[in-house]
Amino acid sequence: MKKKKTKRYTEVSALGQYISMSANKVRRVIDQIRGRSYEETLMILEFMPYRACYPVLKLIYSAAANGIHNMNFDEKSLIISKAEVNEGTTVKKLKPRAKGRGYPIKRSTCHITIVLRDIALNEQ
Repeated sequence: MKKKKTKRYTEVSALGQYISMSANKVRRVIDQIRGRSYEETLMILEFMPYRACYPVLKLIYSAAANGIHNMNFDEKSLIISKAEVNEGTTVKKLKPRAKGRGYPIKRSTCHITIVLRDIALNEQ
């Protein structure tokens, strides 16, 4: 009889959808943190002056909490293995202008995916 090998998951993720921000503005922040450690990422995001840092920070906290609570990961050995931003739907509105005209307003949204990997499990 064969012994079944249990697969140990080393990655955990968090997904933020319909965040009302341009995907390009969030990519500017995501490109800075991709591949870095969890603790270093938190320090970088705390001091970056961009509005997009707050939803990214919340997602990283959430992904780390998923890993710590569900998979028993150690937060000192977490790194950001994948971070991507995709465009979401565009909310189209009409802003009233002079002489009864309407001016189109486009509010873009984005979807952010953060994947954390525990590097301590790869060494075993």
